[in-house]
Amino acid sequence: MAKEFSRTRRIGQQLQQELAVVLQRDMKDPRIGFVTVNDVDVSRDLSYAKVFVTFFEEDKEVVQEKLNALIAAAPYIRTLVAGRMKLRVMPEIRFVYDSSLVEGMRMSNLVSQVINSDKAKQQQFGSVDDVTENDIDEADDTEGKA
Repeated sequence: MAKEFSRTRRIGQQLQQELAVVLQRDMKDPRIGFVTVNDVDVSRDLSYAKVFVTFFEEDKEVVQEKLNALIAAAPYIRTLVAGRMKLRVMPEIRFVYDSSLVEGMRMSNLVSQVINSDKAKQQQFGSVDDVTENDIDEADDTEGKA
């Protein structure tokens, strides 16, 4: 069982590399533009390959147009990749947009904004570390009275 997993994983990695080369060098469709192949998930029977791609676009409509162009070109891309790989059966390629890169960048920006906001508040109001034990004791006393 572990041996089969490693074979599908190896085929997925090789397929990812070959797809990246084909999409970069051999595809002349201007609708696709620059595409990054993030991961390839190959089914256990090697009949399907789910290809996770990202584009350097943030507009959802443009991303969908590019994804549709890739989906339309999938049979041609499969033929090109099949010529580069030595497999008895070439998996059917299914392209899926991977939003994890965009979400990661968005989360990173949010964290940076929070850090900058905290630094600004710290400069304006003083350091949070300046709180003494007396301040904590006073806060506990006022909570007990309420």
